[in-house]
Amino acid sequence: MIFTDTHTHLYSKEFETDSSPLIQKAMDMGITRFFMPNVDSESIPGMLQIEKQFPENCFAMMGLHPCSVNATYQHELSVVEYWLNKRKFIAVGEIGIDLYWDKTFFEQQQDAFRRQIQLAKKYDLPYIIHSRNSFNEVIEIVSEFKNDHIKAIFHCFSGNVEQAEQVIAAGNFKLGIGGVVTFKNSGLDKVVEAIDLKHIVLETDAPYLAPAPHRGKRNDPEYLVLIAKRIAEIKNISIEEVASITTQNSKDIFGI
Repeated sequence: MIFTDTHTHLYSKEFETDSSPLIQKAMDMGITRFFMPNVDSESIPGMLQIEKQFPENCFAMMGLHPCSVNATYQHELSVVEYWLNKRKFIAVGEIGIDLYWDKTFFEQQQDAFRRQIQLAKKYDLPYIIHSRNSFNEVIEIVSEFKNDHIKAIFHCFSGNVEQAEQVIAAGNFKLGIGGVVTFKNSGLDKVVEAIDLKHIVLETDAPYLAPAPHRGKRNDPEYLVLIAKRIAEIKNISIEEVASITTQNSKDIFGI
Protein backbone atom coordinates (compact mmCIF):
# COMPACT_ATOMS: atom_id res chain seq x y z
CA MET A 1 0.00 0.00 0.00
CA ILE A 2 1.58 3.25 -1.19
CA PHE A 3 0.34 6.68 -0.14
CA THR A 4 1.29 9.90 -1.94
CA ASP A 5 1.38 13.33 -0.33
CA THR A 6 1.04 15.73 -3.25
CA HIS A 7 1.60 18.88 -1.19
CA THR A 8 3.89 19.14 1.82
CA HIS A 9 6.34 21.77 3.08
CA LEU A 10 8.84 19.38 4.64
CA TYR A 11 11.52 22.07 4.48
CA SER A 12 9.50 24.41 6.71
CA LYS A 13 11.14 25.86 9.82
CA GLU A 14 8.54 23.98 11.87
CA PHE A 15 10.40 20.79 10.88
CA GLU A 16 13.97 22.06 11.12
CA THR A 17 14.83 19.93 14.18
CA ASP A 18 13.14 16.66 13.24
CA SER A 19 12.33 16.49 9.52
CA SER A 20 14.38 13.36 8.81
CA PRO A 21 12.86 11.12 11.51
CA LEU A 22 9.37 12.40 10.65
CA ILE A 23 9.84 11.56 6.99
CA GLN A 24 11.23 8.14 7.85
CA LYS A 25 8.29 7.44 10.18
CA ALA A 26 5.84 8.38 7.44
CA MET A 27 7.68 6.16 4.96
CA ASP A 28 7.44 3.25 7.39
CA MET A 29 3.66 3.78 7.32
CA GLY A 30 3.56 3.52 3.54
CA ILE A 31 3.73 7.23 2.67
CA THR A 32 6.63 7.03 0.26
CA ARG A 33 6.03 9.89 -2.18
CA PHE A 34 6.26 13.53 -1.05
CA PHE A 35 5.82 16.47 -3.44
CA MET A 36 7.16 19.79 -2.15
CA PRO A 37 5.89 23.14 -3.49
CA ASN A 38 8.20 26.12 -3.34
CA VAL A 39 7.24 29.43 -1.71
CA ASP A 40 9.86 31.97 -2.82
CA SER A 41 13.61 32.40 -3.25
CA GLU A 42 14.25 31.98 0.48
CA SER A 43 12.65 28.53 0.65
CA ILE A 44 14.65 27.03 -2.21
CA PRO A 45 17.82 25.94 -0.30
CA GLY A 46 15.89 24.07 2.40
CA MET A 47 13.64 22.39 -0.13
CA LEU A 48 16.54 21.21 -2.26
CA GLN A 49 18.31 19.90 0.84
CA ILE A 50 15.34 17.68 1.73
CA GLU A 51 15.23 16.45 -1.86
CA LYS A 52 18.95 15.64 -1.67
CA GLN A 53 18.44 13.66 1.55
CA PHE A 54 15.55 11.63 0.12
CA PRO A 55 16.04 11.65 -3.66
CA GLU A 56 13.79 8.64 -4.28
CA ASN A 57 10.91 9.97 -2.19
CA CYS A 58 10.90 13.77 -2.05
CA PHE A 59 10.35 15.82 -5.20
CA ALA A 60 10.80 19.58 -5.52
CA MET A 61 8.64 22.06 -7.41
CA MET A 62 9.53 25.59 -8.43
CA GLY A 63 7.23 28.58 -8.17
CA LEU A 64 6.29 31.78 -6.41
CA HIS A 65 3.52 31.56 -3.79
CA PRO A 66 0.89 34.32 -4.15
CA CYS A 67 1.47 35.46 -0.56
CA SER A 68 5.07 36.18 -1.55
CA VAL A 69 4.02 38.40 -4.44
CA ASN A 70 4.87 42.00 -3.60
CA ALA A 71 6.62 45.01 -5.11
CA THR A 72 9.68 42.89 -5.96
CA TYR A 73 7.77 40.02 -7.57
CA GLN A 74 9.40 40.56 -10.95
CA HIS A 75 12.75 39.63 -9.45
CA GLU A 76 11.23 36.60 -7.72
CA LEU A 77 9.76 35.42 -11.03
CA SER A 78 13.19 35.73 -12.64
CA VAL A 79 14.54 33.44 -9.90
CA VAL A 80 11.79 30.92 -10.66
CA GLU A 81 12.62 30.91 -14.37
CA TYR A 82 16.36 30.70 -13.63
CA TRP A 83 15.84 27.50 -11.65
CA LEU A 84 13.41 25.98 -14.15
CA ASN A 85 16.06 26.51 -16.83
CA LYS A 86 18.85 25.24 -14.60
CA ARG A 87 17.49 21.79 -13.69
CA LYS A 88 14.45 19.54 -13.77
CA PHE A 89 11.58 20.11 -11.34
CA ILE A 90 8.47 18.01 -10.89
CA ALA A 91 5.99 20.89 -11.28
CA VAL A 92 5.48 24.66 -11.17
CA GLY A 93 4.06 25.58 -7.80
CA GLU A 94 2.61 26.63 -5.73
CA ILE A 95 1.07 29.48 -7.67
CA GLY A 96 -2.25 31.27 -7.70
CA ILE A 97 -4.16 34.01 -5.92
CA ASP A 98 -4.68 34.63 -2.21
CA LEU A 99 -7.10 37.38 -1.17
CA TYR A 100 -7.50 36.26 2.44
CA TRP A 101 -4.77 38.30 4.09
CA ASP A 102 -4.21 41.24 1.78
CA LYS A 103 -5.54 42.48 -1.57
CA THR A 104 -2.82 45.11 -2.07
CA PHE A 105 -1.00 43.17 -4.77
CA PHE A 106 -4.01 41.55 -6.43
CA GLU A 107 -3.05 42.71 -9.94
CA GLN A 108 0.52 41.54 -9.41
CA GLN A 109 -0.76 38.15 -8.20
CA GLN A 110 -2.83 37.83 -11.37
CA ASP A 111 0.18 38.64 -13.52
CA ALA A 112 2.45 36.25 -11.60
CA PHE A 113 -0.15 33.48 -11.87
CA ARG A 114 -0.55 33.86 -15.62
CA ARG A 115 3.19 34.04 -16.23
CA GLN A 116 3.87 30.93 -14.18
CA ILE A 117 1.17 28.95 -15.99
CA GLN A 118 2.97 29.99 -19.15
CA LEU A 119 6.20 28.65 -17.64
CA ALA A 120 4.46 25.37 -16.90
CA LYS A 121 3.49 25.19 -20.56
CA LYS A 122 7.00 26.15 -21.71
CA TYR A 123 8.71 23.49 -19.60
CA ASP A 124 5.96 20.90 -20.09
CA LEU A 125 5.19 20.65 -16.38
CA PRO A 126 1.99 20.44 -14.33
CA TYR A 127 1.22 23.27 -11.95
CA ILE A 128 -0.15 23.52 -8.43
CA ILE A 129 -2.88 26.07 -7.72
CA HIS A 130 -3.22 28.00 -4.47
CA SER A 131 -6.63 29.61 -4.10
CA ARG A 132 -7.82 31.26 -0.92
CA ASN A 133 -10.84 33.56 -0.99
CA SER A 134 -10.28 33.71 -4.74
CA PHE A 135 -12.03 30.79 -6.39
CA ASN A 136 -13.74 32.82 -9.12
CA GLU A 137 -10.61 34.85 -9.83
CA VAL A 138 -8.50 31.70 -10.15
CA ILE A 139 -10.99 29.83 -12.34
CA GLU A 140 -11.20 32.82 -14.68
CA ILE A 141 -7.44 32.77 -15.30
CA VAL A 142 -7.21 28.97 -15.44
CA SER A 143 -9.94 28.94 -18.09
CA GLU A 144 -7.78 31.13 -20.33
CA PHE A 145 -5.39 28.17 -20.67
CA LYS A 146 -8.01 25.44 -21.03
CA ASN A 147 -7.06 24.61 -24.61
CA ASP A 148 -3.40 24.17 -23.66
CA HIS A 149 -4.24 20.94 -21.78
CA ILE A 150 -1.78 21.58 -18.95
CA LYS A 151 -2.21 19.24 -15.99
CA ALA A 152 -2.72 20.76 -12.55
CA ILE A 153 -3.81 20.18 -8.97
CA PHE A 154 -6.26 22.51 -7.26
CA HIS A 155 -4.45 22.47 -3.92
CA CYS A 156 -6.37 22.48 -0.63
CA PHE A 157 -9.76 22.39 -2.27
CA SER A 158 -12.45 23.38 0.22
CA GLY A 159 -15.29 24.53 -2.01
CA ASN A 160 -18.70 23.03 -2.74
CA VAL A 161 -19.79 20.35 -5.23
CA GLU A 162 -20.60 22.89 -7.93
CA GLN A 163 -17.15 24.44 -7.63
CA ALA A 164 -15.54 21.00 -7.70
CA GLU A 165 -17.35 20.29 -10.95
CA GLN A 166 -16.11 23.62 -12.32
CA VAL A 167 -12.53 22.64 -11.53
CA ILE A 168 -12.90 19.24 -13.17
CA ALA A 169 -14.46 20.82 -16.26
CA ALA A 170 -11.78 23.50 -16.54
CA GLY A 171 -8.99 21.15 -17.59
CA ASN A 172 -6.82 18.18 -16.70
CA PHE A 173 -7.18 18.87 -13.00
CA LYS A 174 -7.23 16.91 -9.77
CA LEU A 175 -8.60 18.16 -6.45
CA GLY A 176 -6.12 18.18 -3.57
CA ILE A 177 -7.97 16.98 -0.47
CA GLY A 178 -6.34 17.46 2.91
CA GLY A 179 -7.08 17.77 6.60
CA VAL A 180 -10.15 19.96 6.12
CA VAL A 181 -12.10 16.85 5.10
CA THR A 182 -11.85 15.66 8.72
CA PHE A 183 -13.27 18.88 10.16
CA LYS A 184 -16.85 18.83 11.40
CA ASN A 185 -19.21 20.97 9.32
CA SER A 186 -16.57 21.73 6.68
CA GLY A 187 -18.91 20.42 3.99
CA LEU A 188 -15.99 18.81 2.18
CA ASP A 189 -17.35 15.36 2.98
CA LYS A 190 -20.28 16.11 0.64
CA VAL A 191 -17.86 17.00 -2.14
CA VAL A 192 -15.83 13.83 -1.69
CA GLU A 193 -19.02 11.78 -1.64
CA ALA A 194 -20.33 13.38 -4.84
CA ILE A 195 -17.29 13.20 -7.11
CA ASP A 196 -15.42 10.22 -8.49
CA LEU A 197 -12.23 9.29 -6.64
CA LYS A 198 -10.37 9.51 -9.95
CA HIS A 199 -10.46 13.30 -9.53
CA ILE A 200 -8.82 13.33 -6.07
CA VAL A 201 -5.26 13.36 -4.77
CA LEU A 202 -4.20 13.37 -1.13
CA GLU A 203 -2.20 16.10 0.58
CA THR A 204 -1.26 17.26 4.05
CA ASP A 205 -0.04 20.83 3.40
CA ALA A 206 2.20 20.06 6.38
CA PRO A 207 2.93 21.76 8.73
CA TYR A 208 -0.43 23.50 8.19
CA LEU A 209 -4.07 22.32 8.43
CA ALA A 210 -3.57 19.24 10.60
CA PRO A 211 -6.53 16.83 10.44
CA ALA A 212 -8.68 15.93 13.43
CA PRO A 213 -7.90 15.03 16.16
CA HIS A 214 -4.74 17.16 15.75
CA ARG A 215 -6.45 20.29 14.46
CA GLY A 216 -4.62 23.45 15.50
CA LYS A 217 -1.32 21.64 16.05
CA ARG A 218 1.61 21.00 13.74
CA ASN A 219 0.59 18.83 10.82
CA ASP A 220 3.06 15.93 10.60
CA PRO A 221 3.66 13.85 7.43
CA GLU A 222 2.19 10.68 8.97
CA TYR A 223 -1.23 12.35 9.31
CA LEU A 224 -1.87 11.74 5.62
CA VAL A 225 -3.19 8.34 6.69
CA LEU A 226 -5.92 10.04 8.76
CA ILE A 227 -7.05 11.94 5.67
CA ALA A 228 -7.11 8.72 3.65
CA LYS A 229 -9.11 6.95 6.36
CA ARG A 230 -11.73 9.70 6.37
CA ILE A 231 -12.09 9.55 2.59
CA ALA A 232 -12.43 5.75 2.80
CA GLU A 233 -15.25 6.19 5.33
CA ILE A 234 -17.06 8.72 3.16
CA LYS A 235 -16.75 6.60 0.02
CA ASN A 236 -17.43 3.35 1.91
CA ILE A 237 -14.34 1.70 0.44
CA SER A 238 -11.09 0.34 1.88
CA ILE A 239 -8.18 2.59 2.73
CA GLU A 240 -6.10 0.40 0.42
CA GLU A 241 -8.33 1.42 -2.47
CA VAL A 242 -8.00 5.08 -1.54
CA ALA A 243 -4.20 4.75 -1.45
CA SER A 244 -4.08 2.93 -4.78
CA ILE A 245 -6.38 5.23 -6.74
CA THR A 246 -5.06 8.52 -5.37
CA THR A 247 -1.45 7.45 -5.89
CA GLN A 248 -2.26 6.54 -9.49
CA ASN A 249 -3.92 9.94 -9.86
CA SER A 250 -0.72 11.58 -8.65
CA LYS A 251 1.24 9.59 -11.22
CA ASP A 252 -1.13 10.82 -13.90
CA ILE A 253 -0.31 14.41 -12.91
CA PHE A 254 3.41 14.25 -12.16
CA GLY A 255 4.40 11.48 -14.54
CA ILE A 256 6.40 9.48 -11.96
